[in-house]
Amino acid sequence: MRVRVALSAILFLVALGSHAPNRITPAPPPPAVSFVTFERVEDVRGLSGRLRLDGAWSLTSNDPRFGGLSALHVEGGQVTAFSDSGWLIRFPLSGKAATVRAQISLAPGMGASADSKADRDVEAMAVLGPLAWVMLERRNLAIRYRRDTWQRDSYAEPKAMKDWRANNGGEAMLRLPDGRFLVFSEGKGGISDVLMFIGDPAAPGTRAVKMRYHPPEGYGITDAALTGDGRMLLLNRQANIFKGGFVAKVVEAPIPETRAGGLIQGTEIADLGWPLADNMEALSVTREGGRDILWMASDNNYNSIQRTLLLRFIL
Repeated sequence: MRVRVALSAILFLVALGSHAPNRITPAPPPPAVSFVTFERVEDVRGLSGRLRLDGAWSLTSNDPRFGGLSALHVEGGQVTAFSDSGWLIRFPLSGKAATVRAQISLAPGMGASADSKADRDVEAMAVLGPLAWVMLERRNLAIRYRRDTWQRDSYAEPKAMKDWRANNGGEAMLRLPDGRFLVFSEGKGGISDVLMFIGDPAAPGTRAVKMRYHPPEGYGITDAALTGDGRMLLLNRQANIFKGGFVAKVVEAPIPETRAGGLIQGTEIADLGWPLADNMEALSVTREGGRDILWMASDNNYNSIQRTLLLRFIL
């Protein structure tokens, strides 16, 4: 018990400190070939609600650039993720304990310092066909990429986000079926800001309508995804020393109308706690056999006492 409390305290301090702008610590040169190893998580207690756990893995790598997963897209048996240090990380899924080859590179076109985490803090991603959009939290920069080359296609710094300071910038993003975008500010554990873009946020001048999001009490949103029938799933996280470290909740909500001042709130459908949860920051949904499959990943803050988890749920 004492060990768990001590670890919880450390994780709590990590959670508070990991959001401060910092310099990227020089790492050893990357290996000639990068690998990701899947190790099954045996202790999967801590889940309640409507999600059924269908797989849990702890991911490690021989590449020091791997980790910090803050944005996730799963498609066709492949994982595409961004770290909060700007690394584009791609590797195939494995349903068992195995080692797979990975591609890790610095995403181009961020116009950022090579050693400044604050300049390349990717926190959100939305994907549609050949295009991907990412949001850099501290710079409130939206970038659209072509996925075949991962070259920048367009970018903008929306004026409506100019007051989203430091780690309260764009934390979650959804591309809606009609072409609108929702971008969520992380907030500070209460009602947070949301922007509904009437079009592409990476296109300069796109109009945005200010809205709000009411997360579970004491939680902040970290990612969002759409179900196959168009419902929003919102991932929320809390660092709680009294609950074993990090906890998370998934909220289901309908797509809102475009209305200035509108409040988004939904129904809690899942709770994740110790020991299943870590610093859960990334969410993706796939469709298999007529069912929605939720993929969730954690950000280990490049810290050896935290884990990079990949969890698979059936809704």
